[in-house]
Amino acid sequence: MNLPNDPIMLLSVVNMRLRDSGDSFDELCCCADCDPQQVQQKLGQIGYIYDREVNQFVRGNI
Repeated sequence: MNLPNDPIMLLSVVNMRLRDSGDSFDELCCCADCDPQQVQQKLGQIGYIYDREVNQFVRGNI
């Protein structure tokens, strides 16, 4: 699966997949054949971090 380059679109797609599949972020990245560090870095640029407790990217403290 190709993930979008635009950080806002990426956030939407990743959180939707995490919500709908119930998979962890690592499982999602494995299935999508993407580098978790790159996804976290791109979403970090817009102030989002992964919260394992809620299994979503949430607004972090900048």
